[in-house]
Amino acid sequence: MSILKYLYHLSEYELIKGCIEQNPQTQRLLFEQYAGKFMTVCLRYAIDAMEAEDMLQEGFVRVFNNVHQFKFEGSFEGWMRRIVVNVCLKHLQKRKLQFKEIEIKYTNEPQLKPYVYSNLGSDELMKLINQLPEGYKAVFNLNVIEGYSHDEIAVLLGIQASTSRSQLVKARRLLQEQIIQLEKIAV
Repeated sequence: MSILKYLYHLSEYELIKGCIEQNPQTQRLLFEQYAGKFMTVCLRYAIDAMEAEDMLQEGFVRVFNNVHQFKFEGSFEGWMRRIVVNVCLKHLQKRKLQFKEIEIKYTNEPQLKPYVYSNLGSDELMKLINQLPEGYKAVFNLNVIEGYSHDEIAVLLGIQASTSRSQLVKARRLLQEQIIQLEKIAV
């Protein structure tokens, strides 16, 4: 069996052990296995693809530097995801993430019909999320997509839990308005 075929048949445990031993082939394999998933995470927090690539690279450097700390308890992918999200948050802090209030026009329009959500593809939804103001986008991603509580988000972003909650409510309202506009265009 060639070395490449052998490497692609490694268990997660063997892959982690290889990375702990700083084996370049297992590190490359780990990167190839998870880069796509984590690039998607980075794109949700980044301004553009170049910044997302920087976040991804820095995230994997941290994973490789700290893989020896993984205790084989819980999901390894979840452990790595947390590192990548923390790298993304550090980038947001460097940009001095702003939590601004924007005016949302409340209309008397009916609630969105359930089929609107099912007709909206994941790419369209991600585009709408990426158009949110940075503070809304960060809180929305952390709460809705990553599953962090408002208390955890408050610690991660250095804000109050109430700020996290209000940013999420406003992000959802703004997304709903954007979806309503799309529904009008589609009709």
